[in-house]
Amino acid sequence: MNPGLSRIWQNRGLGARLLWPLSLVYCSLNWLRLRLFQAGWLRVHRLPVPVIVIGNVIAGGAGKTPLVMTLVRHLQEKGWRPGVVSRGYGRQAGPGLEVHAHLTARQCGDEPLLIKQGTGAPVFVNDDRVEAARALMRAHPQVNLIVADDGLQHHRLGRTINIAVFDERGLGNGWLLPAGPLRESWPRRTGAGSAIAPIHLVVTATALPTVAGLRCTRHLGSHAWAADGASVSLETLRCCRLQALAGIARPEAFFEMLEQRGLALERRLGFADHYEFQLSDVPNDAQLTLLMTEKDAVKLMPLAGQLKTRLLAVPLQINPDPGLFQAIEQLLERDGAAHHPIPSHHG
Repeated sequence: MNPGLSRIWQNRGLGARLLWPLSLVYCSLNWLRLRLFQAGWLRVHRLPVPVIVIGNVIAGGAGKTPLVMTLVRHLQEKGWRPGVVSRGYGRQAGPGLEVHAHLTARQCGDEPLLIKQGTGAPVFVNDDRVEAARALMRAHPQVNLIVADDGLQHHRLGRTINIAVFDERGLGNGWLLPAGPLRESWPRRTGAGSAIAPIHLVVTATALPTVAGLRCTRHLGSHAWAADGASVSLETLRCCRLQALAGIARPEAFFEMLEQRGLALERRLGFADHYEFQLSDVPNDAQLTLLMTEKDAVKLMPLAGQLKTRLLAVPLQINPDPGLFQAIEQLLERDGAAHHPIPSHHG
């Protein structure tokens, strides 16, 4: 994310005010699009299985993909057979496809590849999430629930549950793009009979004065992993020469979490979200250990054999509020108990 815009979005200063007229245009286009859905000119497509959408109202990463993976694992443990759909940001242009663990991030997108490798669930990518979901269900008819990674504003895909994720930025200055960070007005306004689904659950990474929601704290795992799968305790790295790399929406957040674990970084290498790394972007030094996010690791670990630098991926772990999974199960039961009962209730 552009650092300049990030600063502008923190308050309603001169920069934000200069962009505010463009926000009116953005707001008008959003309003028109919603009215077209309301009037039936644009169609909401319902699937024969429940759909849970996890996404952002605020631009930039807010931790939705780790939450998607946490929820998918929970659903699997409860007996559901979930599949995941995503747009696949950062992938090369082309038709939708199924994500396999051996694909590259350039083929399918870094986040879908991470979800596939981390959960084993069927994952499909397509600019049109409706088509992604339909293709997934054709290929995997055993799937009985769809989780969408992002897509709160992709209203064509009907959904059972909308989950909005916020980080410590909250609502920023409260204005819509580009004068502020909001993709849509908050709170979402949906009248009786509206074709647009409400936000059912709100998840925040920290207590926020402007957004009430369930807390899902985030922290780095105690161990990193290497290209060969070996596990390395972060405690043992405190005496090593360390650099850190992150190609995510807010690289500084990752760097700060590493330093909070007592790791001293010689250098911080920040790149744009979904950055397509080249070998020249990575330091090549046998005395150096390079720490990265798991999202970056799906792109960089295949290069490990060509580098002297030791590459280690540090996982981000989510500790969800105990009420989150309970609320999701209640919403699923209320919406579709007759057709999609929670499998664990039936052994």
